[in-house]
Amino acid sequence: MQRFMITDASDVVRKVGKRILSELDFLVSEAGDAREALVRCQVEIPDYLIVDAGMEGALDLITNIRAMPNGKDVKIYYCVVEADLRKLMAGKRAGATDFLLKPFDRKILTAIFGNRAVAA
Repeated sequence: MQRFMITDASDVVRKVGKRILSELDFLVSEAGDAREALVRCQVEIPDYLIVDAGMEGALDLITNIRAMPNGKDVKIYYCVVEADLRKLMAGKRAGATDFLLKPFDRKILTAIFGNRAVAA
């Protein structure tokens, strides 16, 4: 089973995302801030990671994940509220794999990750 981590300051966003992604057969963990996410990733690095762009330390978290052993293999989704080119480019420079628009829902998460959970 592939591991997924949702890093967002909002409990609601994490809970909704966890419920949807768990139903897609991911093993989902949560982190409420960048520091907690980094500590959890040092213990067990996920296959997929959603990082809220509005969270303090989001770009540093991405950079630090990329510097870890196996960190280059993590698919990191930088989650933005709007398609702000400056913010998107900053995420890409830090090492984000792709972007996700917030708020996301079941339809969006299923379309993006639905066929990936079983592909180990």
